[in-house]
Amino acid sequence: MDQTTIRRSNLSLVLRHVSERGQSSRSAVAVATGLNKTTITSLVNELQARGLLKEIGPRHAGSVGRPSLVLTLDGSGVGALGMEVNVDYIAAFATDLAGRVLIDRRIGFDAMESDPGRSLDKLAGVICRTVADLERLGVALAGITVAVPGLIEADTCTVVVAPNLGWRGVPVADRLVSAGVSPHVPITIDNDANLAALAECSSGVAMGMSDMVYLTGEVGVGCGIISGGRPLRGADGFAGEVGHVVVDPAGEPCGCGRAGCWETKVGLAALVRMATPGHSPGAYRRFVRDPEERLAEIEQRRAEGDPLVDTAVAEVGLWLGRGAALLVNLFNPRLIVLGGYFARLADRLIPVAQKELDRLGVAIAAERCDFAASPLGFGAAARGAAHVVIERVLSDPTSIAIR
Repeated sequence: MDQTTIRRSNLSLVLRHVSERGQSSRSAVAVATGLNKTTITSLVNELQARGLLKEIGPRHAGSVGRPSLVLTLDGSGVGALGMEVNVDYIAAFATDLAGRVLIDRRIGFDAMESDPGRSLDKLAGVICRTVADLERLGVALAGITVAVPGLIEADTCTVVVAPNLGWRGVPVADRLVSAGVSPHVPITIDNDANLAALAECSSGVAMGMSDMVYLTGEVGVGCGIISGGRPLRGADGFAGEVGHVVVDPAGEPCGCGRAGCWETKVGLAALVRMATPGHSPGAYRRFVRDPEERLAEIEQRRAEGDPLVDTAVAEVGLWLGRGAALLVNLFNPRLIVLGGYFARLADRLIPVAQKELDRLGVAIAAERCDFAASPLGFGAAARGAAHVVIERVLSDPTSIAIR
């Protein structure tokens, strides 16, 4: 490696150490990283100049001698923006480098009935307003990651196909720039379930888990897989598209063009269809609203003792367990995290799904795998998207300009 690469690596080493270990003196960082004190001083000075570290103190450690100043993560002027565009909403979640939440909002939007251009114009508008809000807070944006429910070609920031959005071959980053987003801000895109899985591992119910599966509970169903502590993406980055695995060839038509896909059995649209007699298979598209609103109606009817809702939820739980058994047999996770509306109905879904998993899963693997409800709700993907931006800064602190 050349000297520039070595220095970038050392800056990352120091910054990540303080980020993961918390407050630490320069001498403690030197011991932990193996770098000499002179090098540490130079690196810390640069990280301070970039607004990524600050010193507080002094700290009294109970020992004889002059108390030492303490390094801690700063990044209050560095923002990470995670966005999500889904069937019936656009979400924005922004934090600073230390993870302090700055903005958390979701806007209802009917992406099903909008062409990709209109959807991306709307997304760009939300991004521009959010960036303006961050600027008023004195925060400079380090990057944007956009979560999309579909197959993603990350290298080109292109959505190969997103069946429920009706997108095919959409170059998201290019379209956002042409719609007004600054070309100076790095933009990346990723699958919504992959990003939600990262959020669960970094700040959710799966913290510390090295093998887990996250299932989205939206109109569609996606899957994020963490194996050996790393996202499992496959050769082309398309791993995890379990929502479009056919489980009932004679079932309902799916947005992907096939029939009987798993999401036609367990997606929010499936629950609404089963719990609301008289609606045709595609009727959900005509009354799309924010999923929180749609779910609130279902929960209200459930609280009132509507037997149709209980029957529909039980049916979803049954198919959820059947699909989970396939995932356990394939990936042997220790935990299956249920996100989105699954989490809100977890008390009813999990017992039914667990019973079906125990019946169909490989005995030992199923016995050692549990279901858990996500605490992050419908915001998990956007939160995970912001986490990706933070990770990029931790890996390359030189991406943040010296002030």
